[in-house]
Amino acid sequence: MPTPRITSIAPQRAITGGRVAIIGSGFPIARELPSVRVGTQPARVVFASSSELDIVVSTDESGMVTVNVDGVAEPATLSLGVSVATGLHQVDNPVFDRGGNLFLTYSGTRGQQVPVSIFRVGASGTRESFSSSVTNPTSMAVSPEGELFVSNRFEGAVYRLKDDGSAEPFASDLGIPCGLAFAPDGSLFVGDRSGTVFEVGKTGRARTLATLPSSIAAFHLALGADGLYVTAPTLSARDVIYRISLDGAVSVVYSGFGRPQGIAFSPDGTLYVIEALAGASGVYRIPSGGAPELVVAGSKLVGLAFDEGHDMILCSSDTAYRIPALS
Repeated sequence: MPTPRITSIAPQRAITGGRVAIIGSGFPIARELPSVRVGTQPARVVFASSSELDIVVSTDESGMVTVNVDGVAEPATLSLGVSVATGLHQVDNPVFDRGGNLFLTYSGTRGQQVPVSIFRVGASGTRESFSSSVTNPTSMAVSPEGELFVSNRFEGAVYRLKDDGSAEPFASDLGIPCGLAFAPDGSLFVGDRSGTVFEVGKTGRARTLATLPSSIAAFHLALGADGLYVTAPTLSARDVIYRISLDGAVSVVYSGFGRPQGIAFSPDGTLYVIEALAGASGVYRIPSGGAPELVVAGSKLVGLAFDEGHDMILCSSDTAYRIPALS
């Protein structure tokens, strides 16, 4: 029999709940599944063959850890995301401001008043309360002038937040606003999950840019060099990534996801999308003209953002993780 060995891990980054494939040869498959440990904790094996073991990561460790398979002499390594903040209720992408501060939300149930609805995590990693002025904060975006804007799905409005966390109304009558993105000229794009994508001028006046199928969860927006990119999970078995040109023309970029959610461009212009469908959940890199590639495994994922150093902040419904820069 060949000597059991591990040749690779796919993907090479994960958070708790992520499904990871251990690729190799000669894995000892017999009456019992081989035991696998990620760091110091056991992992659940969900698929096994002599050349592949699929596991679900369950450890709360972080950073670079070893992956050991019983009967295999040489371990592999896996990069686990570092928890940045817990106790959140994130329903869209997080956002960074110009100073490198990260903003996260506790959105709550419809109409719920909470002590703190928006948190700020400074460059040092310290989390602090920032604002309780917006009920049900949903989406956030930073304007070209550096101001933070937040949508409110309860009131159908968008607010401008001041440095002290207080909020002033900016635009209203926007349906169920989920998804915000700014254009370089200061125009704000707002996704109404009922099916409308608005363009809001600097005065707060809105016009319909495009119409899409309504979403069962939220619209997620990201502005690219060639237009506005949108994900909007529906009840379809094959949801799509849309591109909307700035004159309102809608096209389909990719149609193979089951439940796409968070969407963002990295600083180098690469598109990343969260697939939240169980069994395939994680962050996918979308190369130009190529097939999506799973780069981070995780479960219950919602939103993502990148800092200037290309590190990714990846949010589940209640926790934010930092993922080292993707190569």
